[in-house]
Amino acid sequence: MTVSFPIDVASPKPRQTKQSRVSWGGNVVTVGGNAPVRVQSMTNTDTVDVIGTAIQVKELALAGSEMVRITVNTPEAAQAVPHIREQLDRMGIEVPLIGDFHYNGHTLLSQYPACAETLSKYRINPGNVGKGDKRDRQFGQMIEAAMRWKKPVRIGVNWGSLDQDLLASLMDENSRRVVPWDAKPVMYEALITSALDSARRAEEMGMDGNQIMLSCKVSGVQDLISVYRELARRCDYPLHLGLTEAGMGGKGTVTSTSALAILLQEGIGNTVRVSLTPQPGESRTQEVIIASEILQALGLRTFVPSVTACPGCGRTTSTTFQELTQQIDNFLRDKMPVWRQQYPGVETLRVAVMGCIVNGPGESKHADIGISLPGTGEAPAAPVFIDGEKRMTLRGESIAQDFQKVVENYIEKRFGTAVVSETV
Repeated sequence: MTVSFPIDVASPKPRQTKQSRVSWGGNVVTVGGNAPVRVQSMTNTDTVDVIGTAIQVKELALAGSEMVRITVNTPEAAQAVPHIREQLDRMGIEVPLIGDFHYNGHTLLSQYPACAETLSKYRINPGNVGKGDKRDRQFGQMIEAAMRWKKPVRIGVNWGSLDQDLLASLMDENSRRVVPWDAKPVMYEALITSALDSARRAEEMGMDGNQIMLSCKVSGVQDLISVYRELARRCDYPLHLGLTEAGMGGKGTVTSTSALAILLQEGIGNTVRVSLTPQPGESRTQEVIIASEILQALGLRTFVPSVTACPGCGRTTSTTFQELTQQIDNFLRDKMPVWRQQYPGVETLRVAVMGCIVNGPGESKHADIGISLPGTGEAPAAPVFIDGEKRMTLRGESIAQDFQKVVENYIEKRFGTAVVSETV
């Protein structure tokens, strides 16, 4: 066998795009251009419930969401938007709010200027802005509001609410082809055409192309990949990625990961949302965690310290390593909102929690800090490795708590020096 070296290191291929700026107060989040791929989420509270919505926005932001979309569907919801922003400001939550508009967005943006001014960005669905003669006029009113208040827009097309007149026109055109396309490619073309034509109309009205983002959402993995590859080929607008409905639990996680990872690896996508259906009692923040994990797994972003953990086998009949892994993972995530400010770079930390002697010491040495717990029949001792060297051995009933303290001391010693050096 002949092997040629060096082997290329796989990495996403960057796609050159326009650059959008989402602003609020004195803060700015840059999307597109050379900016990192951003994580977005959406509340599922009634927007009229100012306190409840603000609390959920806070939870999503602390979990890592860099933009949060809220439904603005009624006059009462539009009136609540400035109060939600005020509540977030009082809580010290600096995250931009995106208004999600359908059907009556033109009316709400014109009749409630405080809402239009407060929101950092508008999401417009061209399939739900009106029918017939009203469509262009009402779409135009929303673009005029965006220009008046200097807000970027995402023109978001969904195949569940596609412009039926456009689809019918493309179907008629397809029927006249010598060799007609199948129905699915026509649907793809309708999605892409709707987005691109809407963006063109917005620019013709005078909107800066750098203030426009696009999305063409579907619910099938292969459909999403096909549509976005073609959309990316035909424009340089920043693109928002996400399935319309990913599903619940493991299915939703796998479906989203399968679609988004392929596109992101190809350099397609500037913001992402995992549209996960929460399981009963599950926090809305789960969709943020999964989106962050996808980006971190691809090496595109680093949000939280990584925890390498043993999957378990017949050598690890004890659940100790499982419990410790969960405790450490939860501990790191819970601490990150504070640690991000105190310890710059802490998100790059690598922790290993291993279950037996086979791979335990080796994996622990590769991590910044790792512990190799005793497997079935092994001596009841857990060596701890720091920066590749064995530093101590933990024993007894308090191994989990002791290791947690070791991790916290390591973080303070390694990453705390960055804070000190900046202030000297």
